[in-house]
Amino acid sequence: MPTSLTGDGDASPVAVSAVGLRKSYADKTVLDGIDLRIPAGSVFALLGPNGAGKTTAVKILSTLITADSGQAQVGGHDVATSPDGVRAAIGVTGQFSAVDGLITGEENMLLMADLHHLSRSEGHRTAAELFERFDLVDAAKKPASTYSGGMKRRLDLAMTLVGNPRIIFLDEPTTGLDPRSRHNMWGIIRELVSDGVTVFLTTQYLDEADELADRIAVLNDGKLAAEGSADELKRLVPGGHVRLRFTDPAAYQAAASALREVSRDDEALSLQIPSDGSQRELRSILDWLDAAGIEADELTVHTPDLDDVFFALTGGATGGTTVPNQPKENVR
Repeated sequence: MPTSLTGDGDASPVAVSAVGLRKSYADKTVLDGIDLRIPAGSVFALLGPNGAGKTTAVKILSTLITADSGQAQVGGHDVATSPDGVRAAIGVTGQFSAVDGLITGEENMLLMADLHHLSRSEGHRTAAELFERFDLVDAAKKPASTYSGGMKRRLDLAMTLVGNPRIIFLDEPTTGLDPRSRHNMWGIIRELVSDGVTVFLTTQYLDEADELADRIAVLNDGKLAAEGSADELKRLVPGGHVRLRFTDPAAYQAAASALREVSRDDEALSLQIPSDGSQRELRSILDWLDAAGIEADELTVHTPDLDDVFFALTGGATGGTTVPNQPKENVR
């Protein structure tokens, strides 16, 4: 059973639900009985190593493939018995862009409007609104092959919104984008959610899930290892500590002798004190140092982040998952 941190009393309307989803290919079990409950108007992030089953889950929920067993509803429609109802309610932006580089951005958008059976005038109006919203007006008449990676991704998502879906599946939407383009995409996702759209996000970037998701599930070997908010998941992992570094050997020795449950690094003249990083604990440490007349040259705080959660729950196998390029310790 996965570690569940879900509040069972949540009465929010459910956009996506699944019970016991299973999928195998030959002798390889890709999904091994996963359960999901995603409230409407929220961002749900599914994390896991490559090959963990993230894309398979998206394909089942978006009716691209069928599950071997289990049940799922999306937008109030059963994926097995009412696939057309599901498709009418969702939009899907896959790992690989659906943009046709041989035609212009506008032609890509109008083609999508035709697929949604919009009238010519409605199609042009919708395209114009989306080009404005995604800051692509100046590029609309240009071949999509001339777009940057970030522009193509924005166009891809804009095309997904032509049918005004209330549930959107984003399968690794920012993979390969530069930091500025990633942050632009994050802003777009936040705007969608503020309008009541539900976003089901799979990502290889742990900081992306931390930044965007209301709830996060970690998928490993076809099973959900844990689910909860980012803060709830971080509390599952021990290892928080405060690190004190000294330049004066005498001050270091005095602190090391007086403090209990401390790990010493005599070469670096540093001490590591177990801590949850709370303000109360930090104040207690600083008050103790002041009372003892000991001055540390540097104090850093380490609290578990989604890197630690991911490695703890998946056995340390990255499988290609990207961790944020940010320091875990904050110098105070």
